[in-house]
Amino acid sequence: MKERRLRLIAPFFVLFTAHAATFSQPSPAANAPASRQDVLKLFKVMHIHDQMRSVMDSMTKQQSALVHETMKKRYPQIAEERLEQFDAMMEESMKDFPVDAIIDDLVPVYQKHLTRTDVTAMNVFYSSPTGQKLLREMPAMTEESMRLSYGRMQKQMDAMMDRMQKMMKEEEPDKKPKPPAKPDTQ
Repeated sequence: MKERRLRLIAPFFVLFTAHAATFSQPSPAANAPASRQDVLKLFKVMHIHDQMRSVMDSMTKQQSALVHETMKKRYPQIAEERLEQFDAMMEESMKDFPVDAIIDDLVPVYQKHLTRTDVTAMNVFYSSPTGQKLLREMPAMTEESMRLSYGRMQKQMDAMMDRMQKMMKEEEPDKKPKPPAKPDTQ
């Protein structure tokens, strides 16, 4: 009787095990890479264009402050007009910053690392009130983070400039002309 039951149950067990293995594996569609349109939709939901502009503006402000401080330390006699020229130059270069081209460059990177399922889930999150709040707060969080790291960056830049000046001073004696060699009188 037991043997008969096993004979009846065994095929069902084999079928169940085979189907369970099939269901536990993600479908090929779930592992499909995100399409260009999928990624661009994500970028739109995330306001990537505006985010990049905002980050660039914050970076310009931080770099300007860093350059001013460094230049004033290194060249105390530097005129304020010269610093304003540097600021104008940085602003002009940031104005011409190719945000759209960079976004186009990012699409294949996202496609390489994210599946269509990943991008869909991210779209759901970033479309939610919490996701939108995170996106709204991100520029302020980034700016505060940059401000906090500014002191460390300034110390690092000062140390690097000191090392560079030391290297330059060490090379200076090598550049002095050597006295001409005495002629051999033999």
